[in-house]
Amino acid sequence: MLRDGIRDFAARFAIGTLFALMSANLLADFLTTGRITGLLLVVSEALVVVLTITRRPAALVDRSPAAAVVTIMSLAGPPLLRAANAAPAVPDIVTATLSVCGLMLVIFGKITLGRSFGIAPANRGVVIAGPYSFVRHPIYTGYLIAHLAFLIANPTPLNAVVVGLADSALILRALIEERVLVRDVEYQAYCRRVGWHLVPGVF
Repeated sequence: MLRDGIRDFAARFAIGTLFALMSANLLADFLTTGRITGLLLVVSEALVVVLTITRRPAALVDRSPAAAVVTIMSLAGPPLLRAANAAPAVPDIVTATLSVCGLMLVIFGKITLGRSFGIAPANRGVVIAGPYSFVRHPIYTGYLIAHLAFLIANPTPLNAVVVGLADSALILRALIEERVLVRDVEYQAYCRRVGWHLVPGVF
């Protein structure tokens, strides 16, 4: 129990630190350029901090090395994104609109999850309402949209590498989460109703 408590505290501390670093960079960019795409990403990540602090204990957690690696990669990626000094490839209104769509999906998904939200692949209760009636991981779908919008607005090699690695890890994280949840008979029934992982008709 002590070890789990230390891990839990370390996870919350790491999330808070990464969020602070990302917020400082993107808020500075907003104050300098007035571009809101990065600012929307800050809003999205703020929900991670709040829900991580208030989450309920998990009934089952995957503590395998693979789960740890993909979780860390998917979490560490967004805070490493940096605003670019170069002019964006498209107007800010385009990427901001795309980012808002992703952000709204993230917010809706997180509100639907509530205290069932978590970081490590775990079973904190099966949720099947709201956007979960269309795809199994709507929050991750929203992240993919928001990250794409940020990359288009800030097309640097660093951002491309970070988004590529972090979002690949995010997809693997979704599949690992399902490996944990599928042990629950309620989730098995849910999977028979909702077949799509992230994008209806595609994946």
